[in-house]
Amino acid sequence: MGLFNVTRPASFLLTGIPGLESSHSWLAGPLCVMYAVALGGNTVILQAVRVEPSLHKPMYYLLSMLSFSDVAMSMATLPTVLRTFCLNARNIAFDACLIQMFLIHSFSMMESGILLAMSFDRYVAICDPLHYATVLTNGVIVGMGVAVTARSFITLFPLPFLIMRLPICRSNVLSHSYCLHPDMMKLACADITINSIYGLFVLVSTFGMDLFSIFLSYVLILRSVMAIASHEERLKALNTCVSHILAVLAFYVPMIGVSTVHRFGKHVPRYIHVLMSNVYLFVPPVLNPLIYSAKTKEISRAIVRMFRRIKM
Repeated sequence: MGLFNVTRPASFLLTGIPGLESSHSWLAGPLCVMYAVALGGNTVILQAVRVEPSLHKPMYYLLSMLSFSDVAMSMATLPTVLRTFCLNARNIAFDACLIQMFLIHSFSMMESGILLAMSFDRYVAICDPLHYATVLTNGVIVGMGVAVTARSFITLFPLPFLIMRLPICRSNVLSHSYCLHPDMMKLACADITINSIYGLFVLVSTFGMDLFSIFLSYVLILRSVMAIASHEERLKALNTCVSHILAVLAFYVPMIGVSTVHRFGKHVPRYIHVLMSNVYLFVPPVLNPLIYSAKTKEISRAIVRMFRRIKM
């Protein structure tokens, strides 16, 4: 059967949150607030890093990459989520669904790679501070950004084609208000083993390895910090990692929960799957700017100075 001759619907029907369809109009308000915080907060951080000379450092360049990926993730889901909850417009064209699926998974993988790069930044800053400026040059930071972006798009490039090869004839109703690979492949009336294996391979070889490398970096950081004689200096060194640790938890805890429920929670109610997927996609872009603005004094001071200049 040819790739472009399989049975597929002209469009998919998005669900929102199963069982809560009558409350979608009430949920639209909180969702709009979350999008406003995510887009506004991350845009402010991007602007602060751009205009504040004191933030022209590797740590903040990486933070701006994280904010960019959060903005991109929010923009990838915003059109269909708001149309579903605000206008009850639930149809999405097949090709548009493929594009959204690819973008969501790609920007999610980019965020994972950026968090790994940020852990390397913290490792060098604490374990080898004398060589920090020579190791993490602007060229290295740019290289990290390019590598993270290239990895995401190259690794996930096969996903749309793996969906296109499947005949979809069971239903055209998706479980979310956006398009995800696991959700789409379950609608196929054919063997989805290749899709499942590739999805698991991507999960383990990228997200899994990133998380393991972040954990390893913090083991080395903790060992280096424990060697510092002064208790105050140990706390000061660890305090520089708090924002990053919170960002890692905000990203990986929901992701691990979603993956676990998807793989092993076959008897878990469907709305649990949907709610956990929404937490995974919506919470990190909302929390990251709040975490870094509250826990990183340089960021909060730069934002205050930036707004003071605007008022003047």
